[in-house]
Amino acid sequence: MNFFKNIRTFNGGIHPPEEKQITKDLPLETMPDPEMIVLPTVQHIGRPAKIIAEKGKIVAAGEVIAEADGYISSPVLSSVCGKVEKIGMNSTVSGFQKECIFISKSDNGEIRKYDPINPEYASLDEIRTRIKIAGIVGQGGAAFPTFVKLSPPATKKIEYLIINGCECEPYLTRDYRLMLERPADIIAGLKISMKASGAETGIIGIEENKQDAINILSKLVENENRIFVESVKTKYPQGAEKMLIKAVTGREVPPGKLPVEVGAVIQNVGTAVEVYEAVVKGNPPLYTWLTVSGKGIKNPKNLKVKIGTPLEQVINFCGGLTQDAVKIIAGGPMMGVGQYELSAPVMKATSGIIVLTESEIHSHQETNCLRCGKCIQVCPMNLLPTRLAKLSQLGRIEEAESLGINSCMECGSCVYGCPANIPLVQWIRIGKKSLLKLNQQKKTV
Repeated sequence: MNFFKNIRTFNGGIHPPEEKQITKDLPLETMPDPEMIVLPTVQHIGRPAKIIAEKGKIVAAGEVIAEADGYISSPVLSSVCGKVEKIGMNSTVSGFQKECIFISKSDNGEIRKYDPINPEYASLDEIRTRIKIAGIVGQGGAAFPTFVKLSPPATKKIEYLIINGCECEPYLTRDYRLMLERPADIIAGLKISMKASGAETGIIGIEENKQDAINILSKLVENENRIFVESVKTKYPQGAEKMLIKAVTGREVPPGKLPVEVGAVIQNVGTAVEVYEAVVKGNPPLYTWLTVSGKGIKNPKNLKVKIGTPLEQVINFCGGLTQDAVKIIAGGPMMGVGQYELSAPVMKATSGIIVLTESEIHSHQETNCLRCGKCIQVCPMNLLPTRLAKLSQLGRIEEAESLGINSCMECGSCVYGCPANIPLVQWIRIGKKSLLKLNQQKKTV
């Protein structure tokens, strides 16, 4: 059923070719464990985890090898049984070198599980603590520590716990497969999260192009009086937090604020499954789910992969690259990060590995701005992308700040719609970094 029948999308946005037909009918497949895993201490928003494992130590799967270092932080667990071979710098899918723990896999050893918790009788603190020690982070891309989202300030009341099943990025079908293959676990994770956050209503938002997922989940909640499935318009970036909140509740998150300000918490479908596994089953999150797709990969797949598996091994498991492959992206093609080093490992929130050919990239020569206004029309945040990019280019950072440069979520809609092929998002990113430096300098004066 539609809980909010007349509110189904947001202003702006685009609809690029979906390309989901490549993998949407491929069930999730478990990839064999690699011989060596590489675990960065930064797989989340916030402070890096503090390494507690030492070189030469034998560790169990699920054992904490780096502990959370602050409130906005998350522990890192070993995803295999094995030996810590070294601790050092390595490339990551973020595009930066980070401190990593290298563990060689052993065929012997135990999985360090938790005692199962019955969420019906458990306290809020029990549930939140379990999610915290399991190191669960948002699977939607931002990797925000989940226990923080589910622990709102006493002054904030959570009305809506929203599960994001939009998966609006082209090519990606990981979330779609989870909705088809593990719908009951998603709903169980939603209920646990509702209890932990105090949310009154649960909503599962799914784009209209996933009608079979809508049907399955709607059937499972038809006797629930506090959980609803909401079909929303197929449009990018419908899955962005602020856009989905606007679509299913009609509420707008103020600039610079978090969803909690309007009484909402958003979780990805994969996060809901991990919450269910850690709380009810006592299973530590050792895997992530991802889509490997694009015309540049020989055998596209939807996979369940051990966290810390190098990208190169995932690509080889999918048959390797085609001869005309020209670009590899971790994540989706709109907001993902181009990869230059395939030793970078899959991390907690890696949603996909997209391998593109020249025909899929559609690269064109940049020209002068045509002043057509298309970037303004498609911006979901109602910003002036071309103006912000030019101010960044000219170093007029404070003026860009006054026009809301920090409100840009870097979705890339403006770039996609720009007939002049101006790298608007790249210039806006530079401007945001320059503004951060400027504000830091002001604090030290």
